[in-house]
Amino acid sequence: MTTAVHLDGITKRFPGVIANDDVTLTVEQGTVHALLGENGAGKTTLMNVLYGLYEPTEGRVVVDGVERDFDSPSDAIDAGIGMIHQHFMLVDPMTVAENVTLGNEPRKWGGLAVDREAAREAVRDLSARYGFDVDPDARIEDVSVGVQQRVEILKALYRGADTLILDEPTAVLTPQEVEDLFAVLEELTAQGKTIIFITHKLGEALHAADDVTVLRDGKNVGSLSTDETTEEELAEAMVGREVLLDVDREEGSPGDTVLTTDGIHVTDDRGVPAVTDVSFDVRAGEVFGIAGVDGNGQAELVEAVTGLAHPESGTVTYQGADITDWSRRDRIDAGMSYIPEDRHERGLVMEFDLVGNGLLGSQHSAPFASGGTIDWGTTRDHAEALIEAYDVRPPNPDATAASLSGGNQQKFIVGREFERDPSLLVATHPTRGVDIGSTEFIHERLLDLRSEGVAVLLVSSKLEEVQGLSDRLAVMYEGELMAIVDPEKVTEEQLGLLMAGERPDLPEAALVGDTR
Repeated sequence: MTTAVHLDGITKRFPGVIANDDVTLTVEQGTVHALLGENGAGKTTLMNVLYGLYEPTEGRVVVDGVERDFDSPSDAIDAGIGMIHQHFMLVDPMTVAENVTLGNEPRKWGGLAVDREAAREAVRDLSARYGFDVDPDARIEDVSVGVQQRVEILKALYRGADTLILDEPTAVLTPQEVEDLFAVLEELTAQGKTIIFITHKLGEALHAADDVTVLRDGKNVGSLSTDETTEEELAEAMVGREVLLDVDREEGSPGDTVLTTDGIHVTDDRGVPAVTDVSFDVRAGEVFGIAGVDGNGQAELVEAVTGLAHPESGTVTYQGADITDWSRRDRIDAGMSYIPEDRHERGLVMEFDLVGNGLLGSQHSAPFASGGTIDWGTTRDHAEALIEAYDVRPPNPDATAASLSGGNQQKFIVGREFERDPSLLVATHPTRGVDIGSTEFIHERLLDLRSEGVAVLLVSSKLEEVQGLSDRLAVMYEGELMAIVDPEKVTEEQLGLLMAGERPDLPEAALVGDTR
């Protein structure tokens, strides 16, 4: 086979950190190559070297048999390298065609004006060639995340990319969008394109890739065909020890009711009903899970529970008190912790360092504050303890939240909320963007809280996660609770039908709650 990319002995040093340590990587043309590793293992740094964002401290970059010296991404693009970042770089008010051709617009009238029809035709041609279903006239703000990702891929293809780097491409996609993406990758490689995708998800690497390279602590610890390995072997290579892939949940002993929602109705920002007549309760020492494809009212329901939105009708009761009108701060002070769905908008102040971010929500409370004055020594100690306990990398309390990878941002938020000593933990997608070793740790810690008598409301789009952790499981579809079931007495197929809005015949013993 022809080699598309060869990285030879790449070392990348930052002050006090060796992000990549003598890494050699070979990627064959027309294949999908997964770059697997924990958060902070050096995956994105290595690909940033290939894309020209970083200059290697040592080593060579060879593309299509030619040694390259990239000074910027534009040099990499000229060499046929494209990169789709985890957080898309699109202009929301602009159309698909405008985003794809931005900076390289076709011109007319001797170059005096943009030829908008030619831009639309170019997008239509590319979409047809690779089997995409993208409307060139749709505005980015009006299309799904999955379509936005395809627009990013079209941008790279429009600029002549032969090798595409995708950084954590499934982190923000629904299960169906993930399958659609894998179909896109298959079509791209069938037409000779080469794909490198950065991931920490074992199943996706084995499913979508031809070959996989594992990085650990900045080093290549192995490259092999996905036909010749297993999830267990890859997990051990990633973490350096045996990893428990399945959740080990012992029988619980639920206590008194901590949280009750009764007839909750919520409208979204457009005034459209998002949650309709939702009622359930969560007990001490119990994980109550909510499953469903993203966008079916889970986010709006959680906002009503946590005080970020006020329901149109219905009540929220916490430890016997009606808290429907309570502020977010009042709920925190009463013992409610919250891991938000959007870590950037709700979980962190990106320009703050980790000391400041560790304080969020507790800036008025002992032991971090007294008489309106913050004890910065105690606050720093707290941040350092979170960093160590939850393996946040780099382990620097003075690092800004913006400087951390998405997975490390998530680990810091999870640690902060777990360590509040809550009576109720509302956890939405707690392991989103987090590697396998940290996922195992978060699951174990969540079950520890359950055994300590904490009530846990868990929302996750990962069916295996929410099914494995929950004592009772509710399924949402278009703002309604379809059923509350015993997760051990229903099949994945039955849950999938509920998530799609269908009501399969369920055994009576599987139904463990009243959805009204």
